[in-house]
Amino acid sequence: MKKQLLLLTIFAVTVITANAQDLKTFRAYDPAADAQEGIRSAVSRAKKENKHVLVQIGGNWCIWCARFDQFTKTDTVADSLLKRSYIVYHLNYSKENKNLPVLASYSFPQRFGFPVFLVLDKNGKLLHTQNSGYLEEGKGYSKEKVSDFLMNWTPGALDPGKYKE
Repeated sequence: MKKQLLLLTIFAVTVITANAQDLKTFRAYDPAADAQEGIRSAVSRAKKENKHVLVQIGGNWCIWCARFDQFTKTDTVADSLLKRSYIVYHLNYSKENKNLPVLASYSFPQRFGFPVFLVLDKNGKLLHTQNSGYLEEGKGYSKEKVSDFLMNWTPGALDPGKYKE
């Protein structure tokens, strides 16, 4: 019994330490950034490159934000979809800067928790708000759910010509 308790304790400390380590090095969000200008710049790039904008809202404090960032860098399908079809912008939400006016203009997506994703078209129009909880699997993200989400909101997927008889 003592041996099992010791093993359980070691496992718990390892998991907690790994999560803390993830957050020590994770710096995708800039609390000092002008979110409105960041989105404007991403939309401008998206227009030139005929892509959509994926706004990832969260913070450097958010373990699920770090996990999604890591997932998209290591999963070849997600990485490819993002590079091919999206301009990604990390919009900060933290004690230092909640960016409430910007979030209000997108109908308060923070109500879904963090991270939460906005898909904007190349003109900056909001197409979709995605609750990341639906993409999770265990302590990470589902390859299938994330790739489905990203595929279903690409410019090609929303091309009306694709659906003509």
